[in-house]
Amino acid sequence: MTEAAELPPVPEQAHEVFGERYADAVRYAELLAEAGVQRGLIGPREVPRLWERHLLNCAVLAEVVPEGVTVCDVGSGAGLPGIPLALVRDDLKITLLEPLLRRTTFLTEVVELLGLDHVTVMRGRAEEVMGKIQPVHVVTARAVAPLDRLAAWGIPLLRPYGEMLALKGDTAEEELKAASTALSKLGAVETSILHVGEGIVDPRSTVVRVEVGESPGGVRFAAKRAKAARTGRTRRRRG
Repeated sequence: MTEAAELPPVPEQAHEVFGERYADAVRYAELLAEAGVQRGLIGPREVPRLWERHLLNCAVLAEVVPEGVTVCDVGSGAGLPGIPLALVRDDLKITLLEPLLRRTTFLTEVVELLGLDHVTVMRGRAEEVMGKIQPVHVVTARAVAPLDRLAAWGIPLLRPYGEMLALKGDTAEEELKAASTALSKLGAVETSILHVGEGIVDPRSTVVRVEVGESPGGVRFAAKRAKAARTGRTRRRRG
């Protein structure tokens, strides 16, 4: 029996969530179950719960992402939550940021196969791409790192008054409390815990929202961004 054969039946909620992109969502699930497992991007034990635990769990993040914004999915891995989000929200401009070549290769293949013209794949670490990509309205992440470390990578990529949306589990409240000092130093002005996916996933998906003020990442990162921008302009002029 192949990994693809172990995929469970597509839940009824998938039709509601993915709408016109339902067939693409099914194809993505098949790719995760086949190439994703073969290339070590997800474990074979995850195949039977791909829909509830992964695709739908990530797609409902769309409930709290503003309309028409730019998004950077940090540590995108196999494309979670970035690709499910892209399938349900074609109004977004999404960058899938991932440092490992085998993962970015897979992501590029998926984006091309599914015709996700509003999605860009970028290889690199968050701390390496500052100044190389335009600051975004929203940073998303799932299962990347504890909140304090994730914030140090993700918040500096935000525009002023942007927000980070991190999919977390039962430890969300504990992580938020432990990261409060670090978040404040990074320019966070408000934090909250949201629950999304009512009637679609059970339990509902837990999202930690971190909203920033006019200096995302704090003064040190603001200076670093300014320096990177100046360097980029100088290189373009010389080129």
